[in-house]
Amino acid sequence: LTKVINTLQLISSGRYEERKDFAVVMQPFFRNTLLPLDADGKPDMSFFAADCFHFSGRGYAEMAIALWNNMLEPAAGKQTYNNFTYDRSKLKCPSPENPFLFTLRNSGFRSADLNLGKSEPTVPYWAVIVAAVAGVLSGSLLIWIVLRRRVKRYQHGTDTEKNMKMTPL
Repeated sequence: LTKVINTLQLISSGRYEERKDFAVVMQPFFRNTLLPLDADGKPDMSFFAADCFHFSGRGYAEMAIALWNNMLEPAAGKQTYNNFTYDRSKLKCPSPENPFLFTLRNSGFRSADLNLGKSEPTVPYWAVIVAAVAGVLSGSLLIWIVLRRRVKRYQHGTDTEKNMKMTPL
């Protein structure tokens, strides 16, 4: 999840929006994908390797098609799922009107248009430093108070024992 958030922050930073030779684009084809099922409604294991975790050749072929198709879709209209049909005819090709991979720039969008606005820090950096120092100081004060009370309690206990020993019976 943090990698996705970091990638979204990179995309929304606007760092690459003005460049004509480089772009960063999120390809969300796997975001809402469901487990492929066979005719009996059970997981279709032909898409998975023997370890049941990694994809098989068939599964990787499906992922490659979905990624390729995502790259040929405009930024605001990217498919967020993969339907695992194992149908080669669903492979998209560049068209004469759009003979390129889509980016925010050539889709006619800016990151703000896709609600990815620039991520401004909501807390100034100095506030974090002040909070950290205040936390250390208050923690130190709390520890000092607790230890002082224990020392006083210990001293009170030893004073009471001394008084008991000196009292004549």
